[in-house]
Amino acid sequence: MRQPSKDRPDPKRSLVGFALGDVEYAVPISSVREIVNALPTTPVPNAPDVILGVADHRGDVVPVVDLRARLGMPKLASALRTKWILVDVQGRTVGLAVDRVTEVFGTEGGVLRPAPEFGPGDEVRGISGVAAHGGKLIFVLDLDSFESLMSGLFAGSKADGGHA
Repeated sequence: MRQPSKDRPDPKRSLVGFALGDVEYAVPISSVREIVNALPTTPVPNAPDVILGVADHRGDVVPVVDLRARLGMPKLASALRTKWILVDVQGRTVGLAVDRVTEVFGTEGGVLRPAPEFGPGDEVRGISGVAAHGGKLIFVLDLDSFESLMSGLFAGSKADGGHA
């Protein structure tokens, strides 16, 4: 039986990297379902400004979060190369619109450093920690912070047992 490569990152400690402008971020690979090209979206009435809308992805209605808006960044002039990282947030698939996906990388057995504290609004930023990779610091998103954003979006959805 072949032994796993020592160069291969441990999936429990692997992250999917992506960029918004010049800043790099990551999410745990264990939460990533798929990476796809952007699809057409339908706006959702009264949704928060950070929700691009919903998309039909393989028969599922998937809400899409504009991470640039979520993190207070300006919109892209052209979204032709935008990618979506489909992640699991409390049992629901959510699309995260990013400028580009960079790579899958391991934390090399290291633990995440604590997220920097900047005062009021830290909880909104949704950063769970900081990883060092390739000589850069990469912000790791706290996907649980997106759950509150999604909770009121779909009343009567499977996230709350289907009761309206």
